[in-house]
Amino acid sequence: MPPQKREITTQEAADFLNVSRPYLVKLLEQGKIPYIKVDTHQIRFEDLKNYKELRDAERGHFLDQLTQESQDMGFYR
Repeated sequence: MPPQKREITTQEAADFLNVSRPYLVKLLEQGKIPYIKVDTHQIRFEDLKNYKELRDAERGHFLDQLTQESQDMGFYR
């Protein structure tokens, strides 16, 4: 991303996270990703990147837990 474009549109952000635009707007309105609203939502790429890293880490942790529970129950070896 060029340094002169630090804020991105909701569609660009949704594409980056691989989610729908309405879902992204819901995340914004829930306060999960900071944004600026002038005429439209503007999201700092740095905030979006931080959210994605946190989301990916949480998913990885959840999958690790699920794998461990499956192993403990003998379903996964």
